Amino acid sequence: MKSQRVVVVMPAYNAARTLERTYRDIPPGVVDHVILVDDVSRDETVEVARRLGLEVVIHVQNRGYGGNQKTCYLEALRAGADVVVMLHPDYQYDSTRIPALIAPIIAGEKDMMLGSRLLRQPGEGGNPALAGGMPIWKYVANRFLTISENAALGLDLSEYHTGFRAYNRRLLETVPFLLNSDDFVFDTEMIVQAVLYGFRIGEIAVPTRYFAEASSVNFRRSVVYGLATLNVLRRATLHRAGLRRRRQFSARLADVMSPYHSSAILGERE
Repeated sequence: MKSQRVVVVMPAYNAARTLERTYRDIPPGVVDHVILVDDVSRDETVEVARRLGLEVVIHVQNRGYGGNQKTCYLEALRAGADVVVMLHPDYQYDSTRIPALIAPIIAGEKDMMLGSRLLRQPGEGGNPALAGGMPIWKYVANRFLTISENAALGLDLSEYHTGFRAYNRRLLETVPFLLNSDDFVFDTEMIVQAVLYGFRIGEIAVPTRYFAEASSVNFRRSVVYGLATLNVLRRATLHRAGLRRRRQFSARLADVMSPYHSSAILGERE
């Protein structure tokens, strides 16, 4: 049986100071290919990525966090990925946890895995997110949104708002992620789509680091993100109830792609 091809994608913006540390922590022999998508960085992100030997895709103009991920997943599918790991290159998440993150997907037990900053590892005491430096206001907002999302989606996840996650190919070939936002709420939309399309979601504990170079949205942007997240839950609830159907939660990726690209990205592989 052919082993599964694991591709790491990094949505990057001004990550020159942290990219190499993030990449060097990826355990050897686990990942087959790494793709960095640069969203018009104003530093040396592209030069560092090329020096490290990564495949680099450069946007012509800034497309936002969600828009960057759209390119990431299309390029990963084009590269023949069976498992895709999305990893922020800002060294906030622990790359050494990639084997544990993808293990349930490789085993066929899960379709999507989240690296949770709020989930305690066995034998760990205290609050891992706060111990890692997460500001208290971010923690409170994260908990409020997570409780709301669990209630709306019928799940029991410890965190939805992580920049360290993995998908199997079937999920990415199915959900119409191209219809999602180009902003930060893209992450929430992916989880909602996974639930509505019947995919299995799991999570593992992942230590996080907050420091000066780690990317983080400010309070105002967090408020906008929180309201957008609640709006996604509203739309999903109306869709499930049959009160207002949306293509975002019912179409397939092939339905929203140009046929001139779908054969290369979604076509059968050897």
